Amino acid sequence: MFIGLDLGTSGIRALLVAEDGAPLLAADAALSAAHPHPGWSEQDPADWTAAAAAALRELAAKAPEAIARLKGIGLSGQMHGATLLDEAGAVLRPCLLWNDTRSHAQAARLDALPAFRALSGNIVFPGFTAPKVLWVAEHEPGIFARTAKVLLPKDYLSYWLTGRMVSDMSDSAGTAWLDVGKRAWSPELLQHSGMRDDQMPELLEGTGLVGPLRGDLAAELGLPDGVQVVAGGGDNAASACGVGTLAEGDGFVSLGTSGVLLAAREGFAPRPESAVHTFCHAIPDTWYQMGVILAATDSLNWLARITGAPPAELTGELGPLAAPGALRFLPYLSGERTPHNDSAVRGAFTGLDIGADRADLTRAVLEGVSFALRDNLEALKSTGARLDRVLAIGGGTRSRYWVELLATVLGLPVDMPQQGEFGAALGAARLAICGLTGAAPHHVMTRPPVAETIAPRADLTAAYDAAYGDFAAAYPALKAMP
Repeated sequence: MFIGLDLGTSGIRALLVAEDGAPLLAADAALSAAHPHPGWSEQDPADWTAAAAAALRELAAKAPEAIARLKGIGLSGQMHGATLLDEAGAVLRPCLLWNDTRSHAQAARLDALPAFRALSGNIVFPGFTAPKVLWVAEHEPGIFARTAKVLLPKDYLSYWLTGRMVSDMSDSAGTAWLDVGKRAWSPELLQHSGMRDDQMPELLEGTGLVGPLRGDLAAELGLPDGVQVVAGGGDNAASACGVGTLAEGDGFVSLGTSGVLLAAREGFAPRPESAVHTFCHAIPDTWYQMGVILAATDSLNWLARITGAPPAELTGELGPLAAPGALRFLPYLSGERTPHNDSAVRGAFTGLDIGADRADLTRAVLEGVSFALRDNLEALKSTGARLDRVLAIGGGTRSRYWVELLATVLGLPVDMPQQGEFGAALGAARLAICGLTGAAPHHVMTRPPVAETIAPRADLTAAYDAAYGDFAAAYPALKAMP
């Protein structure tokens, strides 16, 4: 038996998986973030360990016979968080999370140094680890002076479980300290950030063995002796392992609060000016690239909130997919990441007519999000990435209209998985299986069974291509507005 332990922003999920990869049982524990000032987002690492302990104890209580055969635990988690530890391994301050934007000035300074884009393969975003630690150095110098080690969130759980401070390539790629092509810490990037190599954890591949669970902790959690912990991966890389996105041409689209279009890559081919993230995958000698939009289902939820109708009611009014109308929606409600890297831009409706009704607004919102994901596809293509088809995951995929629209806008077949478990926790468990059994990733990290494939509507492709052209032309005009 194996456990995938996924540390999210809003909770922890522990998933018990058999050696054949079949999910058996899950346990969840909630988390919350503190926002002491605008743009700040923090969590106390003690809350992570308490939630992880609660989830693991729940699994042990519900399935004692299965837990008695537990062999390993794999980890996944929210990326980019800065957890600062002193020489004794004690936490110095709450972790600055991925969605903490206080370090925008520090990020801009680092990004202006050519080495960062050249070596890390990415723009230095305010959410990345390096600018946040630089903010601590400048605003909390006493804490920075005592910082002996910086760990990412899931790696703090690994330290709690084993007593060893390590990280994996996929998570470390989001720090802006890693030479992502060489899969090694960059002395130059560390020096530019005022950091030292000894403040970094040891690097492993995602299938790498961290070590055994501490004996005292195993007894406390109700887990057997000898359980091994495997490094795991950052949340998106682990999710890719969970849905079998490993090889060139493989990809998935996620219609969640934010939107993600991810493509596996067999080589390192960054193009940071496109605002595409280029990161190490959680399996050796593999990378992945992804575009991110900041408001996918968030855009539909916003419309639901102002109209007073639930999202399912809004999408249920649309009927069959038809040609796009003249009404356009630009989904920049929280700024935009790919391809614009613009935190200041805000959303808009254009072409709003006195005859427009609620269904027209809903249709425009779904089209706008889909066109923004087409922006991501074009950005990925500019790096040389190839997508043959995509697997669709996330809450937005409950709307068949939206999935058919997305297939038509992207010009790609969209596979709808059967109901089941295929998230980051499953990917973490699969990394543990590979790390401890020696099984090849492509044998373990298979795609989920597909319930249905939704093809692009050939009769509507030209109309949506033209509408996408109008959408793409609207951003410069919107940006020029005072």
